[in-house]
Amino acid sequence: MYIMTYRKGRRLSLPKALALIVFLVLALVTILQDKFVSRTTAGNGGFVRVTSVHDGDTISVMFGNREERVRLIGIDAPELGQKPWGMRAKRKLQEMIRSSDRSVRVEMDVEERDKYGRLLAYLWTKDGRLINEEMLKAGYAFLYTIPPNVRYVERLRRAQEMAVQKKKGVWGEKGLDERPSDYRKTHLRESE
Repeated sequence: MYIMTYRKGRRLSLPKALALIVFLVLALVTILQDKFVSRTTAGNGGFVRVTSVHDGDTISVMFGNREERVRLIGIDAPELGQKPWGMRAKRKLQEMIRSSDRSVRVEMDVEERDKYGRLLAYLWTKDGRLINEEMLKAGYAFLYTIPPNVRYVERLRRAQEMAVQKKKGVWGEKGLDERPSDYRKTHLRESE
């Protein structure tokens, strides 16, 4: 039985036609997976490799064969120009990433990307710690909530309150005198 005709009367048998259809569907799925990061893959899938830490709230990861820049939801770390706190926040994030064997689980909220095209995500270590929360607890970031991405806002708020009470990091003596959001208003963006 022949199912398809191609090029001037040549026919394709049913088994060959089915094989061709399966191949095309698999190719399409692979292309779409590579082009888009689905909520399911990002939220419930395995761990991805961190390729670089740009500052205290932005990293790059590999999704398959594509590198993506990721902005941590709910926190705002000092900018690199806010010395010495910008570099301290970056080093703290690098330390957390290293302790998780450079692998993190990426979980998105409602909005997937910011205006700079970065993925917006919560990062989880292999031992189940929420990195966004850990940065706040250690005093290396400020709570920075932008609705509708508020899934863990209360948890993050409590983490910052703990850091403030214990005078950790930017909340301690010789802490940061200007929030990153205020600093950016008068300085060029350093890490998009």
